[in-house]
Amino acid sequence: MHKALTTTAAIALACASAAGQAYEQGDWVLRVGATTVAPDTNSDDINLPGGVVAKADVDNDTQLGLIPVYMVTDQFAIEVLAATPFKHNIEAKGQGAISGTNLDAASTKQLPPTVSVQWYPRSGQPGWQPYIGAGVNYTTFFDEDVDNQLIGLLGSLTSGAVNGADLDLDDSWGLALQVGVDVPIDDHWAFNVGVWYIDIDTTAEITAKANGATAAKVKFDVDIDPWVYNVGIAYKF
Repeated sequence: MHKALTTTAAIALACASAAGQAYEQGDWVLRVGATTVAPDTNSDDINLPGGVVAKADVDNDTQLGLIPVYMVTDQFAIEVLAATPFKHNIEAKGQGAISGTNLDAASTKQLPPTVSVQWYPRSGQPGWQPYIGAGVNYTTFFDEDVDNQLIGLLGSLTSGAVNGADLDLDDSWGLALQVGVDVPIDDHWAFNVGVWYIDIDTTAEITAKANGATAAKVKFDVDIDPWVYNVGIAYKF
């Protein structure tokens, strides 16, 4: 992904016209594109019945990104990263005696709105517009669902006593860093590529159930800490 983004940006920069748009105080810019959340997951041990130990791993997802920007001055802007809800599958990776054994554990949806302050070193000048930024992320998780594979494992480890499970993920606040560039096509349109690193940490709780009643609970921390990529277009109003 890093290589593809670098190559795409380099081609776009080579084709950009020096007579393109300049950003100025009071401008609005709307970026729209394919936004990918690629977690760099690290989790605590998940201690299951019978001494079985696993760790959580979260997969990637791509959604429609909608990213408004307001130029507060010629060089500083406020940006909001928004998108349609991401859906991630969560895998349990066996550790120790069951190392190499992986199973589908759960899924969740999430929204990670991020507000950033950006600096545009070339703003006010025509041509390509690189930027860097830093901000705050809030991620909310919803529609958590435990996969039948994990329920089946819990059942086998408890001689059939467990026949259901719930998952709850705490919401997260964290810092975000970003870098990106707009490459002008004309006075209003531009090609955009952007990369964020976002600190997303959550506490997960699995509630094992026996005929609807709580049988046991397992709680563990998960550092999701994704790289987020956006490739799309931008329009300056």
